[in-house]
Amino acid sequence: MSWLWAIIVGFVLGLIARAILPGKQHQPLWLTTLFGIAGAVLGNAVATWIGVGETKGIDWIRHLLQLAGAVAVVALGEMVYGSIRGRRRQTM
Repeated sequence: MSWLWAIIVGFVLGLIARAILPGKQHQPLWLTTLFGIAGAVLGNAVATWIGVGETKGIDWIRHLLQLAGAVAVVALGEMVYGSIRGRRRQTM
């Protein structure tokens, strides 16, 4: 069941990250979901590291860190995906 939640949260965070980033992203939706999952894991790690991973009530700081991680990973992933995709077009 935790894998299902990871996919759902990654999908939602990836879509929100794509909406926050300026311009059009060209990566496929499945890759956005994977980047969202990676961003959520990164945000959880940072939240645990600074001591706000588990709090009473809703973990707003952890959720914001997850979103920030998703934005960073989606932005980096878009640059890498664009450069790989651009090189493929030139060789064809």
